[in-house]
Amino acid sequence: MLLEGRRALVTGGASGIGAAIARRFAADGADVVIGDIAFDAAEALAAELGGRALALDVADHERVHAAIIGLGTLDVLVNNAGVGDTMGWFTDLTPERWRRTIAVNLEGVLACTHAALPAMQRGGYGRIVSIASEAGRIGARGNAVYAATKGAVIAFTRAIACENARYGITANTICPGPIDTPMLDSVREIPGMGERFVAAASASTLLRRLGRPEEVAAAVAFLASEQASYITGETLGVSGGMGLGA
Repeated sequence: MLLEGRRALVTGGASGIGAAIARRFAADGADVVIGDIAFDAAEALAAELGGRALALDVADHERVHAAIIGLGTLDVLVNNAGVGDTMGWFTDLTPERWRRTIAVNLEGVLACTHAALPAMQRGGYGRIVSIASEAGRIGARGNAVYAATKGAVIAFTRAIACENARYGITANTICPGPIDTPMLDSVREIPGMGERFVAAASASTLLRRLGRPEEVAAAVAFLASEQASYITGETLGVSGGMGLGA
């Protein structure tokens, strides 16, 4: 099994892409820790997988550090927790709306990585996989702040790869395209633009369909495994060819 004997933390692991990653990791033999602000859902999934649940709001930096340090050994960190609740034209947004998105999508990645790295450095081993988005590479009309945070995650992960290669730590980014998840369901519900946004996103892929969470999880499991031991600082699109044109 690809991840046998490895302890892995998946943030935002109770639903959607995170839950698919947790299930794939468990199937590949990992000791899975499911971190999520929705603790009841995390507990239920952990019980199903024989893993462990961790109450985790990645925007609360002090509690993030305490929780991750409390895990002791950590071989794999998947920065998956994210929100996408700033849909709308940028000029219609307020700082109050975008600050939460920045706090979770970007600062949460910084906080979790900052907490996990020292033990990885001491152990001479680590795999960090951050879930960004194709929006961070090609932009996203009507979702500028979300795109900004995901672009920053890509740049941050490359910098972490540069700083930590000497410790045997790799850091890579996955950029999903439109994936059929509860987050996308919430986008569909936005009056006047939600359904059109989802339809346009699906049509923008070469494969002309939404992706499945399991398809993202397969790529994450590969990057977290020894099969990807010579891959670091890379950004992999799991997006059906989104942005490449027809």
